Amino acid sequence: MSTDSFQPLWQPDPERIARARITRFQAWAVEHHGAPADGGYPALQRWSVDELDTFWRAVTEWFDVRFSHPYARVLGDRSMPGAQWFPEATLNYAEHALRAASTRADEPALLHVDETHEPRPVTWAELRRQVGSLAAELRSLGVRPGDRVSGYLPNVPEAVVALLATAAVGAVWTSCAPDFGARSVLDRFQQVEPVVLFTVDGYRYGGKEHDRREVVTELRSELPTLRAVIHIPLLGTEAPEGALDWSALTSADTEPVFEQVPFDHPLWVLYSSGTTGLPKAIVQSQGGILVEHLKQLGLHCDLGPEDRFFWYTSTGWMMWNFLVSGLLTGTTIVLYDGSPGYPDTGAQWRIAERTKATLYGTSAAYVMACRKAGVHPSRDFDLSSVQCVATTGSPLPPDGFRWLHDEVRDNLWIASVSGGTDVCSCFAGAVPTLPVHVGELQAPCLGTDLQSWDPSGNPLVDEVGELVVTNPMPSMPIHFWNDPDGSRYHDSYFDTYPGVWRHGDWITLTSRGSVVIHGRSDSTLNRQGVRMGSADIYEAVERLPEIRESLVIGIEQPDGGYWMPLFVHLAPGAVLDEALLNRIKQTIREQLSPRHVPDEIIEVPGVPHTLTGKRIEVPVKRLLQGTPLEKAVNPGSIDNLDLLNFYEDLARKRA
Repeated sequence: MSTDSFQPLWQPDPERIARARITRFQAWAVEHHGAPADGGYPALQRWSVDELDTFWRAVTEWFDVRFSHPYARVLGDRSMPGAQWFPEATLNYAEHALRAASTRADEPALLHVDETHEPRPVTWAELRRQVGSLAAELRSLGVRPGDRVSGYLPNVPEAVVALLATAAVGAVWTSCAPDFGARSVLDRFQQVEPVVLFTVDGYRYGGKEHDRREVVTELRSELPTLRAVIHIPLLGTEAPEGALDWSALTSADTEPVFEQVPFDHPLWVLYSSGTTGLPKAIVQSQGGILVEHLKQLGLHCDLGPEDRFFWYTSTGWMMWNFLVSGLLTGTTIVLYDGSPGYPDTGAQWRIAERTKATLYGTSAAYVMACRKAGVHPSRDFDLSSVQCVATTGSPLPPDGFRWLHDEVRDNLWIASVSGGTDVCSCFAGAVPTLPVHVGELQAPCLGTDLQSWDPSGNPLVDEVGELVVTNPMPSMPIHFWNDPDGSRYHDSYFDTYPGVWRHGDWITLTSRGSVVIHGRSDSTLNRQGVRMGSADIYEAVERLPEIRESLVIGIEQPDGGYWMPLFVHLAPGAVLDEALLNRIKQTIREQLSPRHVPDEIIEVPGVPHTLTGKRIEVPVKRLLQGTPLEKAVNPGSIDNLDLLNFYEDLARKRA
């Protein structure tokens, strides 16, 4: 639990609660579906999981989901894995994403920002026209429902058009960011065998141009199923031989045709980080994503036509797919293609200012970097339009909450959210009608039966346990690609508690209904039988100005002992001398407990991450246990493979 008092950091005022979409939804659900009239959000959330069928029917009615063929029932089969949602229903995700074009044709659907930080709009009418043109061209290339279409693209309008055109055809979208190397991309795309590849010639990042034509050549030669390659000249080069030109495929004035597909028809393939093997190719459905994202964005994020939604992300992270779904609520989405810290650490705040973002989402790591760099957002930028700052990627430390409250605005809604690529959504996080407590996520989400369990499957309150979901969610994977018997899917989530989703995070559900995330349970620290989350240690240690980043690992020893080293990447000019060693230990002892104090503190040249920026604990643990590098980690999934040599050498010396 949070160490702060029960006094909230932020409390929505009565006017804000009254105008929140979730308040209006609850009043409507009381009248039409028997939802509880009293008890506020906790009562609505309890009803949403106790009456799962009724709740999801209510979501489809409230958001006016267009079923071209009606559903027989909401849940045909509720067992996990394999829950069957809205059997017999047909619909199309892209049709819903473009609905606002009929009423707001000349307003911006997209605001595209590059490192100049000057927003450029794409109207709803123009977005719809380009999607119609490209969808017709994809059909003429022989793309059919179920075929895979891939994008090696940055976060630019063309990527959104390509995704929506793919969905309109009923094909299956998948993407990687162009900073991924060829091996990383092939580890993903070769699994799904795409028939079309959208590519750029390069991208701009950190004030430099990065030519990717050689990588594209390699991708083309290693993807034998490709029938067409479509070239987007971001750096202005000619289309390579045999490739089609983007502008030629998107210039027609063609009304889009939306293939009506079954509710559980695949929409896209997302990938796990793949740190210890080939990335899992996670398939989610058109209908499941549609209704889950309408709920998440329309009710939890409180987004609608008057909003502007900016989340710093790349096309290789699920948050990009989540951002695109802002279109479902008629919201203008902000696409930033560039470095998160260019030309300075305050870059993302400048983009929020210039796009008049109402919901600005970023990583917890960026918030903490701003705090450390002495950025003053409210002093230096006009953030009067920003109603909510949301964070994900890792738990937002208590100091991050306080910094946002002090440096942005004291009446700012701070939404720390947690979910996963696996469901492309949140299990817990933003609720516009609830208070915010330091270090805590506001509540479990609607329709999500989130619990904390002990190893025997007993629910816990105010104690650390495994994050489990005991009822199906519509956006849970329909399957993994190339997993014909479903064994890999089953083993990923259902091998610990049969029929119950175990996500692999340690959480505390507090007695006031909020949620605290403690980090991954598969790299959990377990000293003298007491389980500890690594995130708690990072939060304490990285407050020290000398520590740029840290990594803590717990390793069971052959003799029954336990070794817990803390690796620290120092800030420029800092020295790991006796004084700093003592300050680190004292900080951990006082802020956490003597049990959390590491056995050794070791300076490292850097902390390795996945390509989406998450610290890799399990592969480092395997290296330290003596596993060879090539077996401990998938090299294509790491941002800086050279850093792992340090940990491998350390294991060799210790042996």
